Amino acid sequence: MTPDLGGPNGAGSGSSHGSSPGHGQPRAVPREPDHSRSSNAVERRQSRWATVLAVLQRVLYLVVTVAVGWAVWFFLLSRLSRGPEQAWVFLPVWLILAYALLPRVHKILSSLYIPDYFIGRARTGDGVLGDPVNLAVVGTEEELRRAMRTAGWVEADPITPATAWHTLTSTVLGRSYPAAPVSSLYVFGNRQDLAFQREIDGNPRKRHHVRFWKCPPGWMLPGGLSVDWVGAGTYDRSVGLSLFTFQITHKIADRTDEERDFIIATLEAADAVESVHVILNYSSGYHHRNGGGDAIRTDGHLPIIDLYEPGRPDVVGS
Repeated sequence: MTPDLGGPNGAGSGSSHGSSPGHGQPRAVPREPDHSRSSNAVERRQSRWATVLAVLQRVLYLVVTVAVGWAVWFFLLSRLSRGPEQAWVFLPVWLILAYALLPRVHKILSSLYIPDYFIGRARTGDGVLGDPVNLAVVGTEEELRRAMRTAGWVEADPITPATAWHTLTSTVLGRSYPAAPVSSLYVFGNRQDLAFQREIDGNPRKRHHVRFWKCPPGWMLPGGLSVDWVGAGTYDRSVGLSLFTFQITHKIADRTDEERDFIIATLEAADAVESVHVILNYSSGYHHRNGGGDAIRTDGHLPIIDLYEPGRPDVVGS
């Protein structure tokens, strides 16, 4: 029911601009917005180029996807038709399928239906929704590094051919690699700026780990709270194949809230935290899957960790 904002008998009070028309008087018909093409030649040219580039990009992805699909067909069907001794062909077929064809298919589809703005989830390089964002931090990069190291976390190495090979050999042979790199996930269109982990009993297949992304200048959480970092903490329980691309990847435990709370507990135990404020029901609690197809469950709460150190201006109150 629409509230009556006018005066007695429906007559408004105050200026005529805000008053309601009297009984029997016709209401003014609102002007329809102008949706015609812009008269600005520069804007029209920029719009055309943006459309052309978007179409070319999609055509290129389509051509590459078809080419990769043909390569899979060629290796698999044409080779296997020659006899069972050609079974080795499954290896190149898996490599092409997992690391070329399926990622491109996901890239095309996710660009159509997943919004390109912050929704409380990280994204994989293929555009698929990844781990939930379940932490926020107020503090500088140096304060965050110092706090995590003080709490016993090791900063992950960047992904390079050398570290990738080190990770592979360590996983296969069961050798410890405390600073093993983590895969790239994206928030704000950027891969993680920092990543930390705690290996379990020298086993590179199991680890606690958390990624952090620096928030853009002036960006605020939904609701208007300002933070410096957002993070996603999960627990790697094993190594396996991605459900969506069949790539080799770590498989995470589904109870991501427990990992979130563990990260905070380690920081508090090391006296590396000034305070923790929890935004209840920051996002709807949900059961879903991450970019590797692993089940995830969360209550939707978002803790904000304040790493205030003496001598630094209070950014929370500023």
